[in-house]
Amino acid sequence: MERLLPYSSEHKMFREAFSKFVAKEMVPNYEKWDENCIVDREIFKKLGDNGYLCTWADEKYGGAGGDFLYSVIVAEEMAKAGVKGCFSWLHSDIVGPYLNSFATEEQKDKYLPGCVAGDTILAVAMTEPGAGSDVASMRMTAVRDGDEYILNGSKTFISNGILADLVVVAAKTDPKAGSNGVTLFLIERDTPGFGRSKQIPKVGLHAQDTAELFFEDCRIPASQVLGGEKMVNQGFKCLMQKLQQERLMVAITAQGASERMLDLTIDYINERKQFGQAISKFQNTAFTIAEIATDIQMGRTFIDALVLQHMKGANVVKEVSMAKYWLCEMENRVAAKCLQMFGGYGFCKEYEISRLWTDARIQTIYAGTSEVMKLIISRDILGR
Repeated sequence: MERLLPYSSEHKMFREAFSKFVAKEMVPNYEKWDENCIVDREIFKKLGDNGYLCTWADEKYGGAGGDFLYSVIVAEEMAKAGVKGCFSWLHSDIVGPYLNSFATEEQKDKYLPGCVAGDTILAVAMTEPGAGSDVASMRMTAVRDGDEYILNGSKTFISNGILADLVVVAAKTDPKAGSNGVTLFLIERDTPGFGRSKQIPKVGLHAQDTAELFFEDCRIPASQVLGGEKMVNQGFKCLMQKLQQERLMVAITAQGASERMLDLTIDYINERKQFGQAISKFQNTAFTIAEIATDIQMGRTFIDALVLQHMKGANVVKEVSMAKYWLCEMENRVAAKCLQMFGGYGFCKEYEISRLWTDARIQTIYAGTSEVMKLIISRDILGR
């Protein structure tokens, strides 16, 4: 079925080139990254050298000024190649847009060229040990002291937490104001008082470096407020404004990973023989493949329609929440059904499907749990 998205010849050339890059530079190294629980820093530099980071960035920062479809292509191709644990797509299309939309010109000049080149790896720090989905209840503080702010507190489950050179950190500058007292800060790697834990051991998505961040009397210049003084206490609004794209990106990777698992499973069931014939010949197997393929095609149609609306600047928070909820749950269903068709081999690390199965589990949790997505959807529908 033809895609709904208006890919130009330039987009198609970009996809072909990036697909070859992934096959050459990422797929052969991914097993090592998974074992080391972190990707090689060098891959970000290679991505930057080839124009695959922050494809939307203006030419004056070293970018190509591309549209959102280039971001979609990057996320899709990585997911479809089974290497989505390299969070370059988070760097480019979840964290980078905070700088592009809210940073001062001086901040953009200072940081965006490095982000595009792969020299400055990005992370965003919202989640705290006691504040996950309820971002407004964060306890980390930033107290003004002359021309500086003093940050105290901790963040947890931070993606790119080990590799990050620049972290967008949310902290309370007016604790009594609740969500209206949150400010975003730009914290550089070697800032005194800023530390990070070792990689947090996880069930899946091992290649993604996830860490706790610690701030103890961390002094930074007031100039490190994202967007400058006018953006003090505006952080929560910034976070809410960018959640639509964040959740859309996660849904896109869920779709791509589901397509990858289906392809792997079709190849396997056509080769694997039981009772004298390929297991694809059995009706139950064939019907299960039909169910999976139908879900995936429905997901593809929905996500493409949302990408079009997002590119038009439409407010599709409810629909994106639907996509994030449904596609990530679908990815887990697909993973379970596909692994089952591999039998005992599916439970062995030698087979990629086992990793895709464990990697899928986090999808219904990060960037907003399925339960929070259903809350957003229901409140919109019921007018609460």
